[in-house]
Amino acid sequence: MKPVFPRPAQANYALAVLLIAYILSFVDRQILSLMVGPIRQDLDITDFQMSLLQGMAFALFYAILGIPIGRLADRKNRKIIIVAGVFLWSAMTAACGLARTFGMLFLARMGVGVGEATLSPSAYSILSDSFPPRKLARATSIFTMGITLGSGMAYILGGTILGLISETDPVALPIIGALAPWQLAFVIVGAPGIVVGLLVMTITEPARQGLVQTKEGAAAEVSTKDVFLFMRARWRTYGPIFFSVAVLGILGYGYLNWYPTFMIRTYGMEASEVGLRFGTVYLIFGTAGAFGGALLSEFFTKRGHEDANLRTIMFVAIALIPMAAGTLMPNAQLALIAAMPTVFFLNAFFGVSIAALQLVTPNQMRAVMSAVFLFLNTLVGLGLGASFVAFFTDFVFGYDLALRYSIALAAIITCPLAAIAAGAGLKHYRHALAEARTWSE
Repeated sequence: MKPVFPRPAQANYALAVLLIAYILSFVDRQILSLMVGPIRQDLDITDFQMSLLQGMAFALFYAILGIPIGRLADRKNRKIIIVAGVFLWSAMTAACGLARTFGMLFLARMGVGVGEATLSPSAYSILSDSFPPRKLARATSIFTMGITLGSGMAYILGGTILGLISETDPVALPIIGALAPWQLAFVIVGAPGIVVGLLVMTITEPARQGLVQTKEGAAAEVSTKDVFLFMRARWRTYGPIFFSVAVLGILGYGYLNWYPTFMIRTYGMEASEVGLRFGTVYLIFGTAGAFGGALLSEFFTKRGHEDANLRTIMFVAIALIPMAAGTLMPNAQLALIAAMPTVFFLNAFFGVSIAALQLVTPNQMRAVMSAVFLFLNTLVGLGLGASFVAFFTDFVFGYDLALRYSIALAAIITCPLAAIAAGAGLKHYRHALAEARTWSE
């Protein structure tokens, strides 16, 4: 039976709304990275403790809950799941601003992770049912532009807010008490979640496409165990994608969380200035990279490479290797210039990786599969990325100004591993695509 997709206008509207939600999620997620200095000072914590707030505190429940939420998204209304998540993570972002201790901030960051765990598996499933295969890589890449737009806006908004309120005295609120500038910033960025949640309610739930069917023509019932058995039987297809993206995620999240702090420490820049300048770089070049990854995949497709999505991941990993020199620049201007291609390529692979996985996974399994993918990417990439860099700074080099060398070392270690893994999976990925074409025959 030939799939029937929503009208382009309806599909594009859903994509736009989901993109807005994804942007907000990264604003709420990344605002922390610009406030390392004042948080460390007020809470009296180390770089490594800070990395736990940036990574593990968020990643733990984000990763763990992603799989049951993905299972729910494969069976229930995906729109409602997203709305509930938006309200929760926005409330917990505001709660970060009420934290008085490391433990309180850690718990609030865990809550942000719980809420945001609802978005990606549900959104990827909606998009795969809204766009035909030839357009899916572009759609998922546009959606993942939320990473760059949200992160860039987090830096710019955070820098602007801190610049406006950093010289003011703590703001005293009834019942809550006095809030430092960094605490007030969390409360401010958490507020728009109410509007975004209501906006998500306006999209239409699409009909599910690409369902594995029984011999009688009915949609087959699929359990969570079935999903894992399906992926295990095809580990040569899924393994290289999971591994390469997770390893690149270590570098990506490490870079995203620590580059602003590197510029503050190494070049003596103010947080507000870093927020504006690095945030602008991330907005422009990160967004270009997210879309550029889709275009690169389409280029490989036109050249006859059926494995274009995975081939793009391999290409990006190779292109990132020389970017390790970016943090070794003698001045801030050159460091920002070096950041431009690095940010571009760090955001060029994630959207196509999602498309790659969706195309070789039956519909009934896509949200759970996406949740497994995000579990690994979050636990390894986000969970370890910030700490991977901080480990070298605190325990290998032993001084704060070595942060620049820690980021460079992370690139040297991760990029070759990712390139090798992606290259090893090309043949098996082509076989999986051939199998997928038989599901609707």
